[in-house]
Amino acid sequence: MRSRTREPVWEPPGSDHHPSAARPTGHPPEAPEPPGPDNHPPPTTAPQSAPHTPKSTTTPPPPRASAGGSRGSGGPPPVSGRGGAGEQTPLSTHQSHAAWLGRAVGCLLGKPVEKLELPAIRALARATGNWPLNTWFTARGVPADLAAAHPWNRRSAGNSLAENIDGMPEDDDLNYPLLNVLLLQRYGRDFRTSDVALLWLDQLPAGRTFTAERVAYRNLLSGIEPPDTARHHNPFREWIGAAIRADVHGWTHPGDPASAAAQAYRDATLTHTANGVYSAMFVAGTIAAAGGGADVHASLRAGLSVVPPRSRLAQAVRRAIRLARAHTDFDTVVDRLHDAHGHYHWVHAVPNAALLAAALTHADGDFTGSICRAVSGGWDTDSNGATAGSVAGLLAGHPDRLPERWTAPLKNRLATSVVGFDGIGFDELARLTQEALRP
Repeated sequence: MRSRTREPVWEPPGSDHHPSAARPTGHPPEAPEPPGPDNHPPPTTAPQSAPHTPKSTTTPPPPRASAGGSRGSGGPPPVSGRGGAGEQTPLSTHQSHAAWLGRAVGCLLGKPVEKLELPAIRALARATGNWPLNTWFTARGVPADLAAAHPWNRRSAGNSLAENIDGMPEDDDLNYPLLNVLLLQRYGRDFRTSDVALLWLDQLPAGRTFTAERVAYRNLLSGIEPPDTARHHNPFREWIGAAIRADVHGWTHPGDPASAAAQAYRDATLTHTANGVYSAMFVAGTIAAAGGGADVHASLRAGLSVVPPRSRLAQAVRRAIRLARAHTDFDTVVDRLHDAHGHYHWVHAVPNAALLAAALTHADGDFTGSICRAVSGGWDTDSNGATAGSVAGLLAGHPDRLPERWTAPLKNRLATSVVGFDGIGFDELARLTQEALRP
């Protein structure tokens, strides 16, 4: 288990996805954030707390602000990329469908090995002739002593190993994009951070939140308003949670990375700060560029253009891209990344963003290569697989261009605890996404 010396080593036990499902017995100490490019965005209009009333879920939303205006805690983010709120060509339903399927496939591939160390992932896959990783993990053929030494993720093996897959099981990597489709339907593109909070209280069971999201949810119930929800007793605020919510923000702004990053910022600041926010902006910007027709390499450059260039996240992503270009063997790339970033917790935003960028670069847009490289690199395997699959699916542009061996086991069925959507099909999700993205 890895931790940073600057962050509290506090990990409540248990969780399906992230290691914080149990309530803490006490509050961790607040992590100091010294001035610097990581912890304070470049000069901009300072976000202000938006009003929030946790006890009421029926109060009508406040009047919408004009497009481009500052929206309470969702003030303008520190973006430096190009692109404004001009004319955009919306994604087609086929593009949305492919992106949803890609996200689900990549997530499902990574679920059984989540929380395992890199050597364990490699050993389990090699034991079944699946290395370099090219298909679903399986327990069939794994020697008993190896299985005992490196047990699969206990909550996922029953529904994510090849022999057990029967539709797409629930995962927060799919819950949050679904919630963000509902967010756009309810509040539109100029939503406020407080609107995200209200939607969560209406639609998301507290028990399905983890790490920074669970702390922010608890803070909301305690009457704390955003953006303080992200800072109060929250040692997870630079972890990956905001990045797994960012896809819809990119889908909303195809060809406009800066606006996608601005939207992701308003979502992310409910739960995260600094690199935790930048990771969401990076993902949103990358996906927006891919949706606008850029190739994977131009898309990653666009993602980098909307985050502070001197942040640790941007520096790690740039180095990862250079490594991926320099080495034909992806295992070498991964080993170098683990040498450089192994001191971070495995759910921290910085190493996972670096691995994601390396995997996408090395795979050069190929769908199978993208998800398999992202998962084979370890750390937060299902989240990285999900985002890589979303980008690669969007680049493919049509669900029929994704290999059937990946999509058929999903059976066009998603399990979720988001109220009213359990069992929804990915074709229906694509349709709802298109409705939400209409101007």
